[in-house]
Amino acid sequence: MLNGIDKRLTPALLHCLARMGHGDELVIADANYPAAATARHCIVTEPLQLAGLDAAEAVAAMVTLLPLDGFNDYSALRMQIDGAPEEMGEVHAAVQEVLTPHLPEGGKVSSLDRQSFYVQARQAFAVVQTSEMRPFGCFILRKGVVF
Repeated sequence: MLNGIDKRLTPALLHCLARMGHGDELVIADANYPAAATARHCIVTEPLQLAGLDAAEAVAAMVTLLPLDGFNDYSALRMQIDGAPEEMGEVHAAVQEVLTPHLPEGGKVSSLDRQSFYVQARQAFAVVQTSEMRPFGCFILRKGVVF
């Protein structure tokens, strides 16, 4: 046992977070996302499961340990709603609320259309599959520097 680590984080996810370097990206996938097919293209080739957690709960647990990048165009990406790219769904608002206090100076949350998100996700370090059921509840977190 270790003190100060969110109990929702699995050993496999902790190992993944520790292996990631600055600029590496982590996909937070909803329950409908093709996590296994995407993970085959990643460094960690099997999806890491956070069963029972929605996207906001999963992100909240991870940002306790994962610094977000402030040296790029984005710290995090959200999947846009098809046909409504500017619209923030309920899941987007919930995750934005979790991310905002953890954004570094200059950090921001941006978005990608669904097909571009799939392409970007295939370049990620790993995919974390949640039990999120709200549509378009997928995100990419970009690891920053530990100070």
